[in-house]
Amino acid sequence: MTLASLSPQAALPSPTTAVWHLGPAPIRAYALCIILGIVLACWVTERRLRQRGVAPGAVLDIAVWAVPAGIVGARIYHVITSPEKYFGTGGDWLKVFYIHEGGLGIWGAVAGGAVGAWIAARQLGIPFAVVADALAPGLPLAQAVGRFGNWFNNELYGGRTTLPWGLEIHRMDPANPGQAQRDPAGQAVLEPGLYHPTFLYEALWNVGVAALVFALDRRFKLGKGRAFALYVMGYTAGRFWIELMRTDEANQILGVRLNVWTAAVVFLGALIYFLRVRGPREYLIPVGVPAAAVPPAGGDVSQVDLSRTENGPRAVAPEGYRTVSEEQFEAYRETGEVPDEPAAATTTETDDEPPADADDEAEPVGDGDVPERDDRAGAAGARPADRDS
Repeated sequence: MTLASLSPQAALPSPTTAVWHLGPAPIRAYALCIILGIVLACWVTERRLRQRGVAPGAVLDIAVWAVPAGIVGARIYHVITSPEKYFGTGGDWLKVFYIHEGGLGIWGAVAGGAVGAWIAARQLGIPFAVVADALAPGLPLAQAVGRFGNWFNNELYGGRTTLPWGLEIHRMDPANPGQAQRDPAGQAVLEPGLYHPTFLYEALWNVGVAALVFALDRRFKLGKGRAFALYVMGYTAGRFWIELMRTDEANQILGVRLNVWTAAVVFLGALIYFLRVRGPREYLIPVGVPAAAVPPAGGDVSQVDLSRTENGPRAVAPEGYRTVSEEQFEAYRETGEVPDEPAAATTTETDDEPPADADDEAEPVGDGDVPERDDRAGAAGARPADRDS
């Protein structure tokens, strides 16, 4: 009995083309998968931000910073961990900028994207932990979609297998990027045997991580960045064993692939954060907008059009947000009334409440005898939230 006799009839096929041309412009399958993943992550994050009180459209302002920063971070991580391709003997440092030729590291993408999201969150007055927790299930879904770009590229597969879901791998043509090599008869050339589809393993694992975050966040109402830490733990746990299956070239430390070490270290960091940090889920109400109309019965604050006033549409964006409890947020959704600031933050004199030692009948007094009123404190306690998060 030979290996060939054990090979199953069924197999997962791989595409023979990963790049199409629209005139002179190349359309790359990998890039399309990344873009679709970003769109999906933005959609999920937008919905979750609205459920926490953030005005519609904030995710676009965040993405403007996070996506470019994520791409830069992904490229930096790849270059740092594979420097021999760009520096030293045989390297070409100019190819550091050839992102179209591939080479993006997810670890750098998450780190760079986090920096960009942090900058955007500060500008919008949204606590960064709220953004991270809202993104937590959307990010693994985006990664799942992005992994299909590796399928189109016939790359990052595992070792040989005889399992029914073994993957066919085409030998790609280095002289014609994005296309499989062809034999004299014009047929695409396949590598011998079948291989573990690690792209599919990771995609399915990421969908499971997203479902886990959705379920536990709904059950326990995680806050303070703990939902994001849960995603990190789930993703790195899967990446650890999937990375051990891959057979493509990679730098190693003590005989183990670098990404395996990275997954282990990041997992431990996320676990420590998840166990040490405590606190309820944060809810937000906008600051610096006209008095909100009461949301429709059964609706939520995300249905309130912040760009409208009684005189018609007018572009109004919140100056920031106040963090409130779930009970205060629910009351705000039902009534549209902004809850009072904590007593320590609202101790100001008003015309209706004279000092305790004031006479019953007001008399003219000299300058300096009457406490100055702090005009910055509005009746609704409209003070921008501390933007340091």
